[in-house]
Amino acid sequence: MIRLLLASVALAALIGGTASAQEKVFPAKLAGQAILPANTLAPAPADAPAFLKTSGKFTTPDRKRTDKLGTVDGKDGARITDVKLPLDGQPIQGFSGIKTMADGTFWTLSDNGFGSKFNSSDSMLFLHQMKFDWASNKAEVVKNLFLSDPNKVAPFPIVTEATETRYLTGADFDIESVQPVADGFWIGDEFGPYLMKFDLQGRLTDVFATTLEGKPVVSPDNPLIQLPGNPTAKNPVFNLKRSGGFEGLAMSKDGSKLYGLLEGWIYKEDGQPETVDGKNAIRVIEFDVASKKWTGRSWLYPFADKGASIGDFNMIDASTALVIERDNGAGTKDKACADPKQPKPDCFDAPAELKRVYKIEFNDANVGKSVRKIGYIDLMNIQDPDNKKKAGNVAGVYDMPFVTIENVDVVDATHIIIGNDNNLPFSAGRAVDKADNNEFSLLEVGEFLSAK
Repeated sequence: MIRLLLASVALAALIGGTASAQEKVFPAKLAGQAILPANTLAPAPADAPAFLKTSGKFTTPDRKRTDKLGTVDGKDGARITDVKLPLDGQPIQGFSGIKTMADGTFWTLSDNGFGSKFNSSDSMLFLHQMKFDWASNKAEVVKNLFLSDPNKVAPFPIVTEATETRYLTGADFDIESVQPVADGFWIGDEFGPYLMKFDLQGRLTDVFATTLEGKPVVSPDNPLIQLPGNPTAKNPVFNLKRSGGFEGLAMSKDGSKLYGLLEGWIYKEDGQPETVDGKNAIRVIEFDVASKKWTGRSWLYPFADKGASIGDFNMIDASTALVIERDNGAGTKDKACADPKQPKPDCFDAPAELKRVYKIEFNDANVGKSVRKIGYIDLMNIQDPDNKKKAGNVAGVYDMPFVTIENVDVVDATHIIIGNDNNLPFSAGRAVDKADNNEFSLLEVGEFLSAK
C-alpha cells in the first residue's frame, strides 16, 4: 500500500502536481557578452510623419507634451538616470523577445516604448535583426524593420490613422514577443491581448483576439473597451491586470502551434487569481497556425515564491521550454536603502532577489494542469571564471540585477542567449544613477539543457 501511494504521488508530480518539489538549481557559466549602449537611436523612416521623428514627448508625470529635446529626466523611482527625454529619433531599447536564426543572426524587438499606451504615441514599433561578436563584445543592429498597418487590419483606429504609411506606435499595441517564420513574423501583444501576424515587410496581416476555453481574455488596455456614458452603469468586464497580456510567445518545433504565455494571471469570476497548489499561476494558451484559431488547450505556469512576472518563453524541443521568471526588484543588496519605505536617489529601495531561467515541460499528458518545472539557473549567480563580463562588480560572477530580463533562447546544444529589457530611460539596476545598457550574454548551460 505504501509503495502504491508513493508511486501515485510521483506520477501526480510528473503530470502536473506540485512543481516546486521538482526544482533543481543548475550551473551556468558566462561564455561571452555583447553590449549595446543605452542611448542607441535610429532615425524614423523617411516617409514617417514628422510627429515620429522625435520620441518621448509625453513622458512627464502629467503627460503634458514637451517638444524640447533632453529636458525631461529619466527616473527609476526616486533615482534620476543619465538619459533625458525627448529623444532625437527612435530608441533601440526595451528588447523584449529574441529568436536564434540559422544564419547566426538574431531577431528581437523593442516593446511599446515608454511604459504605457498613454505616453508612447510617438514611439514607433519595430523589430531588429542583430549580430553579436562575443570576442569583441559588440552588438550590431543589422536591420531595423518598422511595423505598419497600410491595409487597415487593426480592429480600431490607430495613432497614424490619417497617414498613408500608417506606422504603428506604442499607443496601438504593446509588442513583447516574436517568432520569425518563412513569410513574416508572429508577435504577441499585451494590450488586447492580441496575437498578430506581420509579413516580411513589417505590414500587419492578421490580428487575433485571445480566447481561453471559448471565453475572451481581456486587458484593461484593450482598445475596444469603452466606459459607459452613465456612471451608474456597469463598467466593462476584463480579467487581466494592466500589463498582463502576452509577454512570451513560443512556437512548436514543427511550426504547427504557437504558445502564448501571459505575464499576469487570469482573474476568475469570483475575483480571485488562478492558482496551482496555492501559488498564483499564469496560462500558456495554444494556437493552431494552419486554422488560425485558438485550440482551447492550455497549461498553468505556477510562480515560485517571490516570483511576480515572466520575461520570455521559447521551446527547446517538442515538450520542453525556457521561461524567464523574475521578481520586481532591481539593483544589488550592497547598495540597498536603509529604509525601503523611504526611497532615495543614491540607493536601491527593492534590490533584485529572484531572477531565473526555468526549464519546463508541458505536453498532452498535462493539458489543463501545471507545467513541470524541471529546474532553473540563477541569473544573479552566473559563474565567470574567465572574466568574460564587461558589466558587474562581483569577482568571478556575472549577475543580472535588472527589473526586467526579457530575452532567452537556445543557441546550440550547450548554450543559451540571455538579455535584459532596459526600459530606456527608466531602468537603472546596474548603477543607481545610470540608465541600463542592453546586455546580451552567451551562457554555457549544457547540463541544464539536457536535464530531464
